[in-house]
Amino acid sequence: MPTVAMKHVSLKYGDMLALDDATLEIAAGEFVAVVGPSGCGKSTLMKLVTGLIPPTAGEIHFDGNRVDGPIHGAGMAFQNATLLPWRTTTDNVMLPLEIVEPFKSQSRSQRKLLATKVQKLLEIVGLGEFGDRLPWQLSGGMQQRANLCRALVHEPKLLMLDEPFAALDAFTKEDLWQVLQKLWMRQKFTGILVTHDLREAVYLADTVYVMSNRPGRILHRCSILLPRPRTAETTFNPLYTDLVNDLRAKIAAARNTK
Repeated sequence: MPTVAMKHVSLKYGDMLALDDATLEIAAGEFVAVVGPSGCGKSTLMKLVTGLIPPTAGEIHFDGNRVDGPIHGAGMAFQNATLLPWRTTTDNVMLPLEIVEPFKSQSRSQRKLLATKVQKLLEIVGLGEFGDRLPWQLSGGMQQRANLCRALVHEPKLLMLDEPFAALDAFTKEDLWQVLQKLWMRQKFTGILVTHDLREAVYLADTVYVMSNRPGRILHRCSILLPRPRTAETTFNPLYTDLVNDLRAKIAAARNTK
């Protein structure tokens, strides 16, 4: 049974058809990227999967259950880290453990144990020595590392990533690809990444879906058969380059698809 299943899903905003007849399945532990022209409905697809907005037509299932409202068991990370400025790195990452069960009921009685859990996660992403720092004391890349930790600390089944590295420089971005891959290989969550960066999509994903111009339709499903773990050297692999170029050609064609 797939973790996420969309069956002939469409969405209208008033008279505007934003998403049209989208069907896809995402297996447990699969990492998927969604690419396409600007305004094609990539972020709308994420909102539909998480139950933040209902579809106009079709059905969405998560973990075997029909999605009729905001789902439980999902983590989210966006382009802006949105760390709370008055909380330290540790306390920012701790936040989901204070509001999500079963951790919420343990947040006081097992504070030290949960803090140890947070510290281990920070060490994995290279922030082990920065737990007591406030957000303004961290670089943009460090803030996004903390953001990823916060999204994953409660061990969600599904992680939704909406352009999480778009605002970062190329070197920091590629460094965080490896960080995210490391976290995925450790926790094996199901991941959905929305990105305009085709290199990023190929580096991180098992499967890449290409969407058309609005109204968004899923035009192509591309399997990424590069071995893991992927490294900086992977980006020089001819297969990697061919996959990126093939996606680029599909996006160019999608811009003219109605």
